This record gives sequence, C-alpha cells and structure tokens, in this order.
Amino acid sequence: MSEPQSSRVVFVAGLSGSGKSTAMAALEDLGFYCVDNLPAQLVAQFISLCALSSPPVERIALALDAREERFLSSFPSVAAELRGGGGAIEILFLDCSNEVIEKRYRETRRVHPLSPEGSVAKGVERERALLADAVSLADQIIDTTSLNVHELKARVTAHVLGESRPTVVSLISFGFRYGTPQAVELLFDMRFLPNPYFEKEMRMLSGQEKIVADYVLESDRGRDFLGRLKDFIAYMLPLYDDEGKAYVTIGIGCTGGQHRSVAMTEALGAWLGELGREVNVAHRDVERP
Repeated sequence: MSEPQSSRVVFVAGLSGSGKSTAMAALEDLGFYCVDNLPAQLVAQFISLCALSSPPVERIALALDAREERFLSSFPSVAAELRGGGGAIEILFLDCSNEVIEKRYRETRRVHPLSPEGSVAKGVERERALLADAVSLADQIIDTTSLNVHELKARVTAHVLGESRPTVVSLISFGFRYGTPQAVELLFDMRFLPNPYFEKEMRMLSGQEKIVADYVLESDRGRDFLGRLKDFIAYMLPLYDDEGKAYVTIGIGCTGGQHRSVAMTEALGAWLGELGREVNVAHRDVERP
C-alpha cells in the first residue's frame, strides 16, 4: 500500500536526550498529526488511512525509538517503499554530543533506556550503533548540543516551513466580575476607561458596536492607551517569535466583559490582522446578562 502523494510525512529520529519530544511538540504546533513508536509494518497502512479520513490528514510526524530495534532494522526498506510510491517523506535526525547527553541525564536523574542498569555512556554508544541507518538516510541533521528548547523548536519550524513561523496571537476579552481567564501570558485591565454602561443608550450594546467602540477608544484615555498598548505588543511579539513560541494569549478585561474590554480587543485584533499576524479573537463574557 503506497503513500498518497498529497501527504507529507516527517520521521523524527535521534538519540535519547537529544530533544525528540521537543521536536515532535514543534511539529504538532505546526499542524502535524504526531505518533510515537508505530510498528514498521503498519506505517504504510497508517498513512493511507490518514489520507482516507475526512478531512484527509496530510501532515504526519512519526517518531523513531531506538528501543524498537525491529523497526529500525526494517526502516530503510520502509522509507524506500514510501519514496518509491511517490510520497513526500523526510527524515529529521537529532544529534547531540555524548557529554551533553550524559549531563542531561544526570540533571534529570533518569536512566538511559538502552542501559537501565549500566552507564549512560554505554547506552549512548549502543543507541548510536542502532541509529546508524537512520543517520545515513537523514535529510536534515540538527545538532542540539548547544540549543535550548526554544532554539530547537525554532530550528525544526524553520526546517519544516522553510522559515520561522511567527507567534500566533489569541486575544480574549473578559469581565473581572467572572474571574480572570487561565493560561494568559499578558493581561490588561480596561477599568480606567470611560464606561458605556452608564450611558442609557449603550448599556445593552457591546463593544462590537461602533457607537460603543468610539465612546471607549476615541476618548483621550482610550486613544492614548491603545497607542501605547500597540507599541508594547509590537515590541513583545518579535521577542516571542525569536523564542519560537507558537502561541501567545492576551487577556483584556473590564468589569463585566461587555463594553470596554470588547472594544479594545476588537481594535487590537483588527490592527494585528492588518500587520499580517495570525490572530484569534474571542469574547468570553459578552453574552452574559
């Protein structure tokens, strides 16, 4: 069963402790369907089934583990079969110096999977021998010796996309009355801005309405703060990009989450979209009574 030509398959191989989990997480952030330790005889069938799903799964990442010796021994023939079928497959190998791997194992107090009762050094040497074929077939080898987690994610992203992927921004408006949202990197309080709630004709509207947005954002405070907030976000996002951060969530709050926070969130979302940044906008509490 050959691989459909429309799919893209990335095999991730490497020494234990070299960063395979980080690489797989980066691929998952890029929309790849990630699977660890799939038996060799099921690879071609699995890829074909992905193509038949609705919608088809066209980005697949498969991690190779040196503990699966039967897979590694048959991997060259699996790769040849997939490539012979016209599939777009690539092999990414993560290397690292023995000294750094040993240091990482000492710091985490883990045992090497191929040397559970012996030294890490012996486990690394055995693993290098088992992965020799994967190294020889690799399309890209990344040496992680001097890379931190963020740098490795950026390298994997750059390899897969041909360039680094800008951080995706999620904006969420909310009301402090109902609690702050979890898992936000940045949070801003809009309760110092003019409040449309106290204007009878705007009380039942939301910050998505122009009359409300103008009331909030065209005030002296609103206009000044929006400009300063844009400057701050414009400064921060390239730093997140450089760190290889896939997503950043920004919370914008006011008392009830209906007027001021919504207007500010909409304005920021429109501005980021004009800059070409991928942005998601959500209003958590705008429908609350």
